Amino acid sequence: MKKIKSETMDELRPEYKRSDFGTIVRGKYANRIKAETNVVLLEPDIAQAFPNDEAVNKALRYLLEVAEASTRLTGRGYGQT
Repeated sequence: MKKIKSETMDELRPEYKRSDFGTIVRGKYANRIKAETNVVLLEPDIAQAFPNDEAVNKALRYLLEVAEASTRLTGRGYGQT
């Protein structure tokens, strides 16, 4: 395998000009990606309890069921308005 000279790796081809590419903006799409993703970072102690995404989803679904059931018990049908 041939080694490429480092001086040629840092240069653009002659047909390209740096001015053709506009200004470079670091992290240009970072906010859009952040808004469109739903990645959640777990604290280490919580991550130990959940080995994978399936376990996290199962626990959260169960929590939602419990919350909905308790809301129905204390809802309008039981004397509260």
